[in-house]
Amino acid sequence: MNIRWAITSVVLASNLAGCGVADLISNGLAYSRAVETDLEQVTSVRPEVGFNWHNGSFESVTVTFPRVYTGKSLDELAGTVREVVARDFKQAPDTIVLGFSLKR
Repeated sequence: MNIRWAITSVVLASNLAGCGVADLISNGLAYSRAVETDLEQVTSVRPEVGFNWHNGSFESVTVTFPRVYTGKSLDELAGTVREVVARDFKQAPDTIVLGFSLKR
């Protein structure tokens, strides 16, 4: 029974390593911090970045700024966020959610 478990683990690990999921899982936090740092350098505002993957698919990244950013148009900001996310995560997610916190 232990041999089957070992073989199954090796096969699963090699499949995950081949599609980049293992890298995303092990380095995801570092990637999200890199996105935060790079976007802070561009906008002078540090956003919070989270990510979600499910069943081996890099589903989404959420970028939330602590206030509305007015330094660029929304289209320009979205393009910058898309570029930085794809570069720092080393792949593009299915969806990027861009948000702003609106405090009283």
